[in-house]
Amino acid sequence: MAIEALAQKVRAGGRLNADEALEIYLGAPTHLLGRLADEARCRRHPDRTVTYIIDRNVNYTNVCVARCAFCAFYRPVGAEGGYVLGFDEIFRKIEETIELGGGQLLLQGGHNPDLPIAWYEDLFRAVKQRYPGFKLHALSSPEVLHISRLSQLPVSEVIRRLVSAGLDSMPGGGAEILVDRVRKLLHCYSKATSDEWLDVMRHAHRAGLRTTATMMYGSVETPAERIEHMLRLRDLQDETGGFTAFIAWSYQPEHTELRGVEATGIDYLRTLATARLVLDNVANLQASWVTQGGKVGQLSLSYGANDMGSVMIEENVVRAAGAAYCMDEVEIVRNIEDAGYVPKRRNMHYEILGEPVFRERNIPRLLELATARADGDASVPVELVNYPARSRAERERRAQ
Repeated sequence: MAIEALAQKVRAGGRLNADEALEIYLGAPTHLLGRLADEARCRRHPDRTVTYIIDRNVNYTNVCVARCAFCAFYRPVGAEGGYVLGFDEIFRKIEETIELGGGQLLLQGGHNPDLPIAWYEDLFRAVKQRYPGFKLHALSSPEVLHISRLSQLPVSEVIRRLVSAGLDSMPGGGAEILVDRVRKLLHCYSKATSDEWLDVMRHAHRAGLRTTATMMYGSVETPAERIEHMLRLRDLQDETGGFTAFIAWSYQPEHTELRGVEATGIDYLRTLATARLVLDNVANLQASWVTQGGKVGQLSLSYGANDMGSVMIEENVVRAAGAAYCMDEVEIVRNIEDAGYVPKRRNMHYEILGEPVFRERNIPRLLELATARADGDASVPVELVNYPARSRAERERRAQ
């Protein structure tokens, strides 16, 4: 089908199939893709509001047995530089987040064999006891699957127990590309196949949780496989309606085993715009300023995005692979307003919370993102002794 005919189909509200989506992704001029995505965004969000959230991205451990080829963040079990955050460290991070106007922790980490399900339950309950209104947006699909395998419990039971302990919603991490050929090349097939990632999300949605969905593109996948990824998300959204937002970001190659070259900003904008056209049942698309920078993030608002994502406060994973962009609330609001939109704070469910916090009270500026720990901090949390050690390295450490 000619590009103009596809454009007319999209404007008429038609749904693109795989061949049509690939054709418009590869063949449409960038300005046309952007215009179509912006029109689709305006149909779903007719006002000029662009949302964002103030939360903190905390990686509770970098110890991981998955060893994904694209990850520069993880440390093998027993390796120097591996850490687990103590409960008190996490409490301090929550208090700093609240001080900056935030109300949520995005909590993700490595697949650490020495952290059983009881560790997560105890942490979640402790957070909720100290900070009753604070939200836990925690644990990606592969993390839940890892906990399921360690505990030998069904995924549905793991989710039930975590929700009972205080889990409020789940991030969409670990999706990478939902095509098993790609996952095998990225060495992430063993942590979760495409079907397994989707099935964890299905169980989460059935349990009443809302989640995001993500895509890491630009590594070893083909354009057709990017489209396949989007269509698999669309199919699950048709089934459950549980995804609140979609976030795409480019693979960051620096310091990784896989290496390679990062995709361009134009690639990002074209991918984002295509996602807006294909994912016609996902209401919100986030701009990935953390990998693209503030100005491309701002430009994303004309290519289908209606949300500027998170202030983040802290970031460790992308930084380990070479990206170190930082935008506090002041900078995010400035970018939104300079693009001609009205900024509004939201929660994970995309409910509007209000105006920018820094306009209501004095908030310290955030000029660089925090890290999990200060360099050289090799402290071991006292809580770990409450849980049996599974790895040989941890058993030997305790014996010493």
